[in-house]
Amino acid sequence: MKRLHFVVLVVFIGMFLGACQQVNDNNATSLHINGTEFIDQHGRQVLLNGVNLVNKKPEEGYIGPEKEDAFKNFRKWGFNVIRLGVIWDGLEPQPGVFNEAYLQKIDEQIQWAKDNNLFVFLDMHQDLFSVKFSDGAPEWATLDEGEEHITGAVWSDSYLISPAVQKSWDNFWANKQVDGGMGVQDHYAKAVQHLAKRYSDNSTVIGFDIMNEPFAGSDAKMFMPVLFTAYAQVVSEKTNTEVSALEVAQMWENTGNRYEALQLVNDKESFAKVMDAVYELNSSFEKGALQSFYQKVANAVREVTSDKMLFFNHSYFCNSGVYTALKPFTLSNGEVDKNVVYAAHGYDLLVDTDNLSDSSDERLELIFGRINESGKRMNVPVLIGEWGALGHETPGRVELAHRNLRLFEKYLFNNTYWAYHEGTEKYSYFKYGVIRPFPSEIAGKLLSYDYDPQKSVFSCKWMEKAEIKAPTRIFIPVFENVSFNSLELMPKSDAYKFVKNDNGIGGYLEIQPQGTAQERSLKITIKPNRELEMN
Repeated sequence: MKRLHFVVLVVFIGMFLGACQQVNDNNATSLHINGTEFIDQHGRQVLLNGVNLVNKKPEEGYIGPEKEDAFKNFRKWGFNVIRLGVIWDGLEPQPGVFNEAYLQKIDEQIQWAKDNNLFVFLDMHQDLFSVKFSDGAPEWATLDEGEEHITGAVWSDSYLISPAVQKSWDNFWANKQVDGGMGVQDHYAKAVQHLAKRYSDNSTVIGFDIMNEPFAGSDAKMFMPVLFTAYAQVVSEKTNTEVSALEVAQMWENTGNRYEALQLVNDKESFAKVMDAVYELNSSFEKGALQSFYQKVANAVREVTSDKMLFFNHSYFCNSGVYTALKPFTLSNGEVDKNVVYAAHGYDLLVDTDNLSDSSDERLELIFGRINESGKRMNVPVLIGEWGALGHETPGRVELAHRNLRLFEKYLFNNTYWAYHEGTEKYSYFKYGVIRPFPSEIAGKLLSYDYDPQKSVFSCKWMEKAEIKAPTRIFIPVFENVSFNSLELMPKSDAYKFVKNDNGIGGYLEIQPQGTAQERSLKITIKPNRELEMN
């Protein structure tokens, strides 16, 4: 009888400890940073590959029509992370008053992500600063002082020409008081802190993207004349024809002429001269107002969580190839914060125009090459937080997706495509470009990978670590498109298997590690996923 009591006691203790362990596991951050890599709980490197999900419509409460099935599809399509948009106007409609109903909708989306093994980082999104002009800040935080709002040929032109947008940014960087109370920037830091506190124990939420594409404000008036002058000089040298900055500015006023203008700076050297012309102006903003703001928000977040990642974007002008001057944040003890991610955006200057498919390969190489250099300088992981914006079904968009992704493969970038909206799955560039084979988890360190849709060949190399027991996993959209007898795995091994998704179409090639430190390689034929059913 005593023995029975003893056994029952041991079982009870075991159940208790197991429950405690389960709670600890659920509360732990299941993805962390080691140097420039994301590492999972098994010690594997994780390559983050996902999409943006951002609703900018106040009439819909900033929550889109996507339901749980969308998140199931995200996982089915090989995504493992969502950049989930949060709009300040939805979060804090009145000063210091947070919208619990909005947050509960975000909670629901995060739960759907968790149920489908997707990581989430929350993106404090804005365009043109405010809901008054596009999306972002609430009206009470939009200190435009009654200035006029002006629009241009492309929506983003308003950054450069709208006095109301620029004045709002100026007052934000100056931390001007709202109605004689707290500074507007301080309000923003408190709002991000509110999010951080709410999700500090949520292992699905890996971090917070502090601000989408911050803009310098009225100082940007100095940028464009410098850019136009540099462009005129480059074109004059190339064509032996005198071109003025005024002529360039006039060409820039409509998207058709803009395309013609950019044809003359298709090469990397010429484009670099134009972008470098504004580096000093941009770096002054980034080293000053922007770095100070980022540190303020980082301090506010670190008051409530020490292990969540802080994603930071460079300034607006760096999207197109200007080097960033930003550096990682510091902790209260002066040490560099190790939980930061350079969440760069990269777009050719033809973005949001009808000529997007004609984006220059050399301009794209300069943009993403400089992002890669900056990531190495800062010694932080790089995630391309936005790229593509490929829009509607237009000739050349599939190829443009491939051209971007070849550079991501070259630099081993993590990424979240801009953007998913209901119906995006019907477009060819999404089905045959954005959705692609890639190494999701690596039992060691990823060295290189490449998917060539023309040759239908996927290849990958990694340095396997002896201590890792969990398999390397390669996502494959459609198993029927795999030539299984073409698989070349070195060193040779039969310790691999194909694991299908619930939909029975695609899934993962899982390669068991061999328990020794060694370089491994994979080569396999995978045809483009023409048979992929999207629903």
